[in-house]
Amino acid sequence: MEEKVLALLTSEFPDIDFTASDALVDDGILDSLTITGIIAALSMEFNITIPYEEIIEENFNSVAGLARMVQKLSNV
Repeated sequence: MEEKVLALLTSEFPDIDFTASDALVDDGILDSLTITGIIAALSMEFNITIPYEEIIEENFNSVAGLARMVQKLSNV
């Protein structure tokens, strides 16, 4: 799942190095507009709805966190 998420993110946001940090939000690599775009891309690609409660730093600080969230929401 992590590879699929990374492939999607790098194609949608080619200017961002998602592997540069495990603190993408905390380090300021991702801003609110980019996070909104990530939510839209993941929702469309994986046919999931990302509820407000899941929009937390833990889920968006790394590709691994995003992949865990997508996996969890795919199994609901």
